[in-house]
Amino acid sequence: MNIKSIILTKEVKNKTELTSAIKKLKKEKNAVILAHYYQDDAIQEVADYLGDSLYLAQQAAKVENDIIVFAGVHFMAETAKIINPSKKVLLPDLKAGCSLADSCPPDDFAAFKANHPDALVVSYINCSAEVKMLSDLVCTSSNAKKIIESIPKDQKIIFAPDKNLGAYLNKETDRNMILWQGSCIVHEAFSFEKIISLIKSYPKAKFIAHPESESPVLDIAHYIGSTSGLLAFVQKDKAKEYIVATEAGILYEMQKRCPKKTFIPAPVEDDTCACSECAFMKLNTLEKLYRCLLNESPEVKMDKKLMDGARIPIQRMFELS
Repeated sequence: MNIKSIILTKEVKNKTELTSAIKKLKKEKNAVILAHYYQDDAIQEVADYLGDSLYLAQQAAKVENDIIVFAGVHFMAETAKIINPSKKVLLPDLKAGCSLADSCPPDDFAAFKANHPDALVVSYINCSAEVKMLSDLVCTSSNAKKIIESIPKDQKIIFAPDKNLGAYLNKETDRNMILWQGSCIVHEAFSFEKIISLIKSYPKAKFIAHPESESPVLDIAHYIGSTSGLLAFVQKDKAKEYIVATEAGILYEMQKRCPKKTFIPAPVEDDTCACSECAFMKLNTLEKLYRCLLNESPEVKMDKKLMDGARIPIQRMFELS
């Protein structure tokens, strides 16, 4: 261990010191940080690449660094490892899972798939590597409509795991896909009644929502789109106020790009919190990110056969995107 590394092992406490130490470690270890928009502000600021699932997967396929630190949730880090099997992929907290991925156990999904042998399987990227391996195509909310429309109309499709996104895509593409009944607790937490009340309080605000939200919420939205789609919309739209129904972490980037606009998180059913936050995403902290880089742990490790199988539908997605 060189002198620089020894210095960096001392206790680092405040945000400024942590940020500085992370930047030094990145350079020393030839590492890159990929972060999702739903991460804490401090992590977003230190990231080399910040984006939604599609963008981060695309960047993961391009990076040449020795180490990839994925500030997101487990399925995202898995995807980066699948794309880069020879690289070291780190996740600040291995407990950073995903309620949507958890709602689709691989064994149960395999049995479900077996009941529809003539159906092609399209899985939302928010799923485990095992479910990806059972899929013909992978999609994200950014490219889901394009992926579905690339498939002949007479071809039966199983869409998993998100039933809300699947129902939205059925409407958008005039399909009747067979839907796995999974969902994201973050996007199902929104209160329709509270949103209606908030809209009345902000009559000039536009209500925008992620397609993982439930149908009643989507039915009243001025715009429905992926995380990156929502971000692009508020930048080009002429309104000054927006009520945003997705994970509240995106509001930080929205405010950065549109400092003169007002962004209000959509309210949730739970009276103890004002907005919908992903507890899994928030398990990652700046200090955990620092420790992760310093110790090169925890590392995402996967079976080669699983990676090879899961890579096929991801590569097909890239080709169609």
